[in-house]
Amino acid sequence: MSGVESLLAETDAPPTGDHEVLDVRDLPPPQPLKRTLETLSDLDEEGVLVQVNDRVPQHLFPRLDDRGFVYDTVEAEDRAVTAIWRE
Repeated sequence: MSGVESLLAETDAPPTGDHEVLDVRDLPPPQPLKRTLETLSDLDEEGVLVQVNDRVPQHLFPRLDDRGFVYDTVEAEDRAVTAIWRE
């Protein structure tokens, strides 16, 4: 997935090699939100989930806040990369 690693490096995500990439660009709403939350339920304590979307996932952020996750998003021309982790 070209460019994801460089965009991930621009976020405040912890520098760990343990990250999972979830590409939701081709999914219709509300599947990106649903798949991301499902994947987060299985995330290791030290893990980072990297969601690749075609836009900034604004509806996801309040749910992450409610669940105690930290996140950072970087936008590029054709994608938004959101790193999600536990503090």
